Amino acid sequence: MAAGAGRQAALVMAKEDKFDVAVIGAGPAGMMAAGTAAESGAKVILIEKNKQLGKKLLLTGNGRCNITNAEFNLKELVKNYNNGEFLFHSFSVFGPKEIMDFFAKIGIKTKTERGKRVFPINDDAEEVLEALNRYLTGNPSTSSGQGSVNILFNSEVVSVETANNAAGRRKISKIILRGREITAEKYIFCTGGKSYPLTGSDGSGYKLSEDLGHTVIKPMPALSSIRLKEKWVENLQGISLRDIKISVFSPEAGQKGKRQFSESGDLLFTHSGISGPAALDISAKVGDLLEKSGIKIYLDLLPLLNHEKLEGNLDDILKRYPKKTVKNILSDFVPERLAEVLSGIAGVDKNKIANNMSKQEKRMLIKAFKSLEVTAASILGFDEAKVTRGGISLKEIDHKTMKSKIIDNLFFAGEIIDVDGKTGGFNLQMCWSTGYIAGEAIALADSLR
Repeated sequence: MAAGAGRQAALVMAKEDKFDVAVIGAGPAGMMAAGTAAESGAKVILIEKNKQLGKKLLLTGNGRCNITNAEFNLKELVKNYNNGEFLFHSFSVFGPKEIMDFFAKIGIKTKTERGKRVFPINDDAEEVLEALNRYLTGNPSTSSGQGSVNILFNSEVVSVETANNAAGRRKISKIILRGREITAEKYIFCTGGKSYPLTGSDGSGYKLSEDLGHTVIKPMPALSSIRLKEKWVENLQGISLRDIKISVFSPEAGQKGKRQFSESGDLLFTHSGISGPAALDISAKVGDLLEKSGIKIYLDLLPLLNHEKLEGNLDDILKRYPKKTVKNILSDFVPERLAEVLSGIAGVDKNKIANNMSKQEKRMLIKAFKSLEVTAASILGFDEAKVTRGGISLKEIDHKTMKSKIIDNLFFAGEIIDVDGKTGGFNLQMCWSTGYIAGEAIALADSLR
């Protein structure tokens, strides 16, 4: 593990309080925005409320840091996001290939795993953060000393003051910290959403933005576990399944109702419900539907086998092992604890000799495999959610520059905007891309040429 990646104790903050660019929030988007602007020769300050950079970054990929997803087809890439069309330009300029090249340039070799997930070759988020730290503080500098980023830790923006520019448009004149004021030509808000608030991602940027006249789409937890009402789920904690299918129905007309959406992927049972990529990726939609009406969720535990094929496989096993119990037969398809639960749901004695099952019992077991009904009680809140759905309205942001359409010298990047992605590196890629676009747009502005 890279020593000191979480501390950056050696960084020295410049004494001046006037800058070309002030970036608020030192998460992935903020670090990328600050570094990109500084590479152009801009005098940049990066303001962070924590005592370290990238606190939330260290949690990604279970500490391994899922840097991006190697989906290089941009049309397919944007399909993995809520409001993904907004990101098309950002990805066309600085997409997965560019971020992989960027990390290679700053000393992080990567590997691509199942689902096109990209990780550092050493599986170490600390190493990624250390490389970013070196990038921020060691950019090639000019003779005037510009090029590296000034970083101010343990500092929170409490208010923002505005004035009108020569054209009569509102602009930020300065930001107020506790005990200090900072002025800059341009400002980038990269304060994140509301997920994992203990990392500093507490939604404070929303309030600052609303005070400036921006609209905030209601923030909701996303990529969060789904809590179920069924008590039997407690017996399945820790069981993971590959490539299952989850289908969500509204309870209107018909036995199942109207299909709303479905998702395929890996599933993990928790002590209170379901998690894993398949559940996490639908959690925001589930939460939204629960606020409006009830829903029904069905799990297809064996989506590669249709009913007829599954029945044929069961019959083949029964012919070969006529004395096996129901529990043992089902354990050929799923873990034993789950097999016991499924037999109970189907109303079949788990210790019954499987060859003695009736046709009705066999049908009920197949139904349990192919259409296991569960009841969503809620999704876990922001303390558990990996990202936030909602944020600054995209109608108020220029997608080509990430510039505010309301405040003349304000830009946004990262989770603060109303875009979120599926699991698998997509959310970090959004942060890298929008941070880069904002930093580049500022670097090309007339005032910094």
